[in-house]
Amino acid sequence: MRNIWIIAKREYDQYFASPVAYMIMFVIYLVIGIFFYLNLSFAFVQQQYAPTVQIVLAPLATMLVLAVPAITTRLLAEEQRLGTIELLLTAPVRDWELVLGKWLGAFLLVLTILAFTLIFPIILNNLVDPGIDQGILLSGYLGLFLLAAVFTAVGVFVSSLFSNQIAAFASTMGALIFLWWVINPISQVLGPTSPVGRFFSYIDVSDHFFSGFLSGVIDLSQVVFAVSLSALALFGASMVLEVRRWR
Repeated sequence: MRNIWIIAKREYDQYFASPVAYMIMFVIYLVIGIFFYLNLSFAFVQQQYAPTVQIVLAPLATMLVLAVPAITTRLLAEEQRLGTIELLLTAPVRDWELVLGKWLGAFLLVLTILAFTLIFPIILNNLVDPGIDQGILLSGYLGLFLLAAVFTAVGVFVSSLFSNQIAAFASTMGALIFLWWVINPISQVLGPTSPVGRFFSYIDVSDHFFSGFLSGVIDLSQVVFAVSLSALALFGASMVLEVRRWR
């Protein structure tokens, strides 16, 4: 665990040593702030409309799809480009410790970003009578926590495949767009009676979030799905490093 934490802290600190973290945070908060302001303005004009915490949670989930590739693209791709991956592979650090450390550093950055967004539900809770639904708030942020784990794990896996950061960024973006937007139409076309259709429906990440966590429902099977998908992606990254070690 000590090696994992050292790598994670190094990665986390490096984000704030460059403009990357600040730029990503600024864009996310700006976009969420615009959505928040527009919904509140509409609520004041249309008195029968009462904004809920979903006006923050839903855009946040989408922003993670777009932001995580920028966060994870350099994790292993940059090490390969600079040649430092060889030093890491010969160091007294196991492959899985390196992968987990890289993932944890990126994951902690995403959690930091999410933590500051709590200001929006707090403001909304003071403006709406009798307040926002606390159950949906908790389940929604649990869903975002799990989405962050899955997306950063996928990003680490894709980053392990490339030595070019642009290729890693584009591939991670494509993978997350597929998981978030493309799978649902495929499952709809194939239909629920088809075994392949049921499989695609099961791995539809957006459906797990919107129909479950964003609705205030915490289903253990959805938690297991997110944890399993994250573990699978991190295991894949470890295997890629293992293959590279023996080349």
